[in-house]
Amino acid sequence: MVSRKVTILGAGESGTGAALLARSKGYDVFVSDFGKIKDSYKKELTDAGIAFEEGKHSVDIIFESSLIIKSPGISEKSDIIKKAQAKNIQFIDEIEFAAQYTTAKIIAITGTNGKTTTTLLTYHLLKEAGLNVGLAGNVGHSLAKQIIEDKHDYYVVEMSSFQLDGAVYFKPFIGVLLNITPDHMDRYDYKLTNYVDSKFRLVSNMTPDDHFIYYADNVLIQEAINKRSIKAQLHAVSLTDEGQTHAANGEIIFDDGFKIAQQDTVLRGEHNAINMMAAISAARILKVDEECIRQSLKTFKNAPHRMEYVATINDVDFINDSKATNVDAVRYALDSFTVPLVWIAGGIDKGNDYSLVMESVNAKVKALVCLGKDNSKLRDAFHEQIINLLETDNIKDAVRSALGYAEAHDVVLLSPACASFDLFKNYEDRGNQFKQAVLELKQEFESKALNQ
Repeated sequence: MVSRKVTILGAGESGTGAALLARSKGYDVFVSDFGKIKDSYKKELTDAGIAFEEGKHSVDIIFESSLIIKSPGISEKSDIIKKAQAKNIQFIDEIEFAAQYTTAKIIAITGTNGKTTTTLLTYHLLKEAGLNVGLAGNVGHSLAKQIIEDKHDYYVVEMSSFQLDGAVYFKPFIGVLLNITPDHMDRYDYKLTNYVDSKFRLVSNMTPDDHFIYYADNVLIQEAINKRSIKAQLHAVSLTDEGQTHAANGEIIFDDGFKIAQQDTVLRGEHNAINMMAAISAARILKVDEECIRQSLKTFKNAPHRMEYVATINDVDFINDSKATNVDAVRYALDSFTVPLVWIAGGIDKGNDYSLVMESVNAKVKALVCLGKDNSKLRDAFHEQIINLLETDNIKDAVRSALGYAEAHDVVLLSPACASFDLFKNYEDRGNQFKQAVLELKQEFESKALNQ
């Protein structure tokens, strides 16, 4: 008799969702988290009668299972997974587990940068068109938890490379690959080919009835496509090739002649042109009306910390792009502006190659405020290019100093290129503290103006 015992490693959003789905399908479920489990997740597990532990992994209980569903954050190199492999216990990801229990069509979106914006925009376009659609994956909503009731005809799912690593039979109806640039190299033995292979697990099970949307200008993507036999229907988007869906002169132009002016949308910059081409392509594959697409692009609200307008002080706009934790994301941000920039950057350097943004910095950045405990690499990269360069480990000082460098109609851009953990809990905390510092400074200036 095949064992129906399953262990869930990690009791966050995805792990708890997987546990609840597994219990609903008749599995004997055990949840193990080496860290501390949030009270809200403990309550969900307790209410469902699911046994769990925290602060440890009890291998004698875990290895009784025939299947392990692991959190995407747990590496295959971890000790617990290596031991499970030695015992021939299968391990998969929550999304892989969940997908087998739904007949809904899945639109899966991945890429080094732009995933969340594209996922949210795709979901917005489909929902506004009246499709019965759910939102799941790396945006913080468990696909497994939603599939317990399985009320939707479509799911738009953001997937990181870590989530794709746990995919075996996963097959989306539409797969979107926005870009590939070096990231998480420590997870992939510092081999770029391993990271590329992870991203292309997205299409490995696709059939000729499925659709693959990809950014054709990305060299790593194009090289990988040339080496593979992809069965899905291919839909390329580009910033340069006018022979296919592309963006040029402020317009997004589809290969059948359908056009949208980017100024008629809420998203700016070339990177967002790519994101919009991908999301609109997915919507059009699903037969969403073109006029509905036009109207929905005007009402879209992006997630925080992604090129987010905060406030204007003395005719200087402050933009929060705290999510830009690598150089490629910063390049997209810098290239979104034509006005002079005061750039706030810094944090924990992840092996950044700043030469990738040197041209944009030389053309647009008038001052650099380094925000971090160790700014040496950032300082060394740009001290010859940027005369106005200041270092601080205080977010309020960074905001005040940036305004001091700026003139009317300039932009102060927080786009760090680095991880946040030296001074902040995470990129959200960094972005929130930046916004708070900007709004406090704005209030200070407004109070002074009233008292004059």
